Amino acid sequence: MFCGIALYVVSNVLKPYQDANVELDQKKRILATFVKLDDTWDKKKIEQVYSDRVKGFVINYKGELQKDKQVKDIDIEKEHKLAPEKRLYKVFEVSDEKNKNKIQYYVFAGSGKGLWDKISTYFALKSDLNTFEGVVFDHKAETPGLGARIKDDEAVYSRYAGKTIFEGDKLEPVIMMKGEGNDYSGNSHAVDGMSGATKTAIGVNEMMVEYLKAYENFIKSKKNK
Repeated sequence: MFCGIALYVVSNVLKPYQDANVELDQKKRILATFVKLDDTWDKKKIEQVYSDRVKGFVINYKGELQKDKQVKDIDIEKEHKLAPEKRLYKVFEVSDEKNKNKIQYYVFAGSGKGLWDKISTYFALKSDLNTFEGVVFDHKAETPGLGARIKDDEAVYSRYAGKTIFEGDKLEPVIMMKGEGNDYSGNSHAVDGMSGATKTAIGVNEMMVEYLKAYENFIKSKKNK
């Protein structure tokens, strides 16, 4: 019994620190969609830039603002277990570095299933809400050197930059193609794939398509203003 009580106490003492680390990691991943992070980005700089430029809010499937919800209370993985129409979604507006009143990027969150376990993403669209600025992926158990490249290999996730999600008014999600070493520079809706990681690429595609469709109402409401 004593050991159980001790573990309970330790767990409760450590939880605020664990929660703070999770929140800091989220902020870091959001920033990484539109700036290149290096060794100079310590905790203080991450917190300062995030505070200065990023504003998060919650929407529903219809794209409607949920004023009674905060992004810190939304677990994208738990929401993913619900039907898309019943989920709540996180959106982050990023202001221009020199003009706080101008939105430069919108960052969106998504969750999915890779080869072995959950994968997730944050992706940034430029203010036109059509063009990718950057994407970051994360995973829980993809194969090192293969599927894990979605997180670890800049050559993979950087391929999304400059690609677009609309063809006119029609949503045309960007697809990671099968195989690697092909040139898709002339295709606005395709990126090169990953050799030996077809299942992970399929998971990435399913996640990106699912969440771009989920955010479509919000995106179109902003584009039409």
